[in-house]
Order: sequence, then C-alpha cells, then structure tokens
Amino acid sequence: MSSPQRIVIKIGTSTLTGGGKKLSAPKLVDLARQLAALHNQKIQVALVSSGAIAAGREELGYPALPKQLPAKQMMAAVGQPRLMAMYEQYFSIYGVHVAQILLTRADLADRHGFLNARDTLEALLDQAIIPIINENDTVATDEIRFGDNDALSAQVASLVEADLLVLLTDQDGLYSGDPRTDKSAKLIREVGPEPISADLWQAVGGTSTGLGTGGMVTKLQAADLARHSGAAVIIARGSVEDILPRLVKGEELGTHFTPSVNKLEGRKRRLLSGSRSKAELVIDAGAVQALARGGSLLPAGLIKVNGSFGRGDAVRVISEERKAVAIGLSNYTADELQHLCRHQSAEIENLLGYTFGDEVIHRDHMALL
Repeated sequence: MSSPQRIVIKIGTSTLTGGGKKLSAPKLVDLARQLAALHNQKIQVALVSSGAIAAGREELGYPALPKQLPAKQMMAAVGQPRLMAMYEQYFSIYGVHVAQILLTRADLADRHGFLNARDTLEALLDQAIIPIINENDTVATDEIRFGDNDALSAQVASLVEADLLVLLTDQDGLYSGDPRTDKSAKLIREVGPEPISADLWQAVGGTSTGLGTGGMVTKLQAADLARHSGAAVIIARGSVEDILPRLVKGEELGTHFTPSVNKLEGRKRRLLSGSRSKAELVIDAGAVQALARGGSLLPAGLIKVNGSFGRGDAVRVISEERKAVAIGLSNYTADELQHLCRHQSAEIENLLGYTFGDEVIHRDHMALL
C-alpha cells in the first residue's frame, strides 16, 4: 500500500482507559503525539473517538445507575465536553487544532445531513484541523444509533473517501479464533479483496450474513464496509508503541484488509447507486475537455438542465451529442442551475443571493464514465 494521504482512526474506550475505569491522561497525550506526527507529515487525519460515557461516569463518581439508554445518554452529556476539553488541551501541546463533530445515523441517511457532514469534514481537513468524531449519544435512540463507533468510523471513511481506516483495539488484530479461550488461534495478517469467508465470520463470533454484536464482529463488519468504498483497513493493538506512525510507514502490525475496489470505482458505485436516471446536465465541448483533464464542472460550461433534483443528488453529465461523460453530486438544485447556465462562477452569489461554491460538481465528487 502506498503512503496514505487521508486516514480515519477509530479508538475505543478500552484503549483510552488502558483497560481500567478512568480515561488515561498519558494514553490521550500519547495519542495526540502520534496524530500530531502524522499531521506534520501533511497527512489528513480524522479521529473517531469513544470515551464520552466513561468520562461522564468518572466525573459523576461512578454512580449506580439503571442500564437503560437515558442513563447512558446522561453520562455522555456530562462526559463529552470533558473528553473534548482533554483532547483540546493535549493536542495544543503539539500545536494542533481540533474540532468536535457529533453524528447520528440519521445525519448521514438524510441528504442534507450527509452534505453538511461531508462539507464540514472536508473543510476541517483542508485547513489542517483534526476532526474528533463521536456518536451523538445524547440524542441518539435505538433506531438511529450506529451501535458502535466501529460502524461510525467506516461511514466516516466512506464519507471523506479515506485511503486508510485504522481500528485500534485491545487485541493484536483479527484471529482465527478467540485467543482468550483458544490457544491454537493464530493472528491473521492479511485479508484479501475477495468476500469474507463464512469461517472468518464464525471465528469472530458472527455469521456469513454479518449478524452478531460486540467485540471483533463489529470491527470485521466495519472493515468490510470500508473496503467496499475503496479504503484499506488495519485492525491493530492501540497500546503498541508508536503504532500509528509505524503503520503508516508500512510495518506489518495487526491485520491488514485489502480494498475490494479502488477509490475511483468505489466513488462511481456510490454515485451510480444514488443517481436519478432522468436527471441530466448537458455541457459544452470545452467543459467535456476540462472534465477529462481532471477539472470540476463550472456553470460556464453548462448548457441545459434536464429533470428535477435537489442539492447533493447524483446526476448524470452528458455532452451535446448525448454521450455520457460523468456522474457526480450536484452542489445546486435543478432550479438553481437553470439560473446559472452559461454564467461565470463569480456571478453565482449575485444571481442566487448565496453560494455553495464555484463548482456545479466538484471533481472530488465526480466519476467519469
């Protein structure tokens, strides 16, 4: 694997506490140090972090509370600002800015929520700010919970088209059985791009359909989801010294998952699956050439808008000869684009009264056909 330029890292509560009850300040400082080292190599990093409930439980003195969801939500509400304050303090040691992002599944299922989350994350990464992401436990219910930050991290990796997802855990990686009870269990170093076998699902306590909860099952589910979006995945022990810089350098630590598709193919699959077949943007020959050279679609090259669609919908781009050129996520609605055809990007704000950017479709959210 070539050196990744964009990484999503997920760290669980057990790693942040070192297996104890309290969040470990030394663990958090060391994590900040490692991420700062990647940051200084111009690698874009997003951190998906558990630990809010543990922080809240510690702050409240480990009260005896019912196990129902509202009690956990209450502890998350107490603990999340404390967790972020610790991250902000420790990252500031290394001169790194951080930001908090709280998500629920509903945020990414809703088109506008998806766009807002994507655009915010992209803006933070572009400005060399590390987003620290957690599930919004204070408002999530059973119906909208990701259920585990492993799943959330895979969604984030897909959302930002990461090169690599690293799942840090309290085990060395994925084993052929449960190493706590099976002495013959062996560490699996590589999982290829082919479908995950039933034997492997069974080894982690799940099924070939991906059913099962907790532990390594959720990590295998997350790895399978992320690799279908074009990301490589590594499951590794978070307590190994300098684990993150060493993984980025290519050391064979943990279990490595090969992407099932490349990033471009993953993007194309996502866009095609969400496209509205009757929605089209007709562009001129100059715009066709610009897209072929890797450019974005600008309103000046837009001739006509066919069909109705909303901001963030996947639409097809065709030439005047009706040849398929590309598919991508539109920054504007069909009605808005009717007003922008043949106009310069600098005119967008005057024409609409607002702007979502200079591009009709940004090159990062487009796949050529």
